[in-house]
Amino acid sequence: MSNHSVGATPADVPAPLKPHYSNSIRTEAGPLLFISGLISMDADGNIVGEGDIRAQATQTLENIRKVVEANGGSMADIVQVTVYVTDITAFSSISDIRESYFPKDGPASAIVEVGALALPELLIEISAVASLPR
Repeated sequence: MSNHSVGATPADVPAPLKPHYSNSIRTEAGPLLFISGLISMDADGNIVGEGDIRAQATQTLENIRKVVEANGGSMADIVQVTVYVTDITAFSSISDIRESYFPKDGPASAIVEVGALALPELLIEISAVASLPR
């Protein structure tokens, strides 16, 4: 069971643009897990989904899921994500994938288009913060 909930959004602030994130998250802090920007690389160091933003988004979110689970949490414990993409059209094209990982009360989120990521084949990188069960 997660130790956070969706924070209040005042009537004069618009609702989130997508159903897989929240404007704010309240948490009973701790322990916190800060997950570095992860990419669509498999355990053998191979890029998964070269040229395919949907395949890369799925692999990246799977890597995040594995890290948070290895630390005793679940995707429901993710309270914040920052998504870096090389093409902002990903905001719409991967929305359904993100929603499958965050189906209810998604994390506080930002998505940013960048000129390049660490490797030229990469189209997406995601960092996250989880508020793990005590």
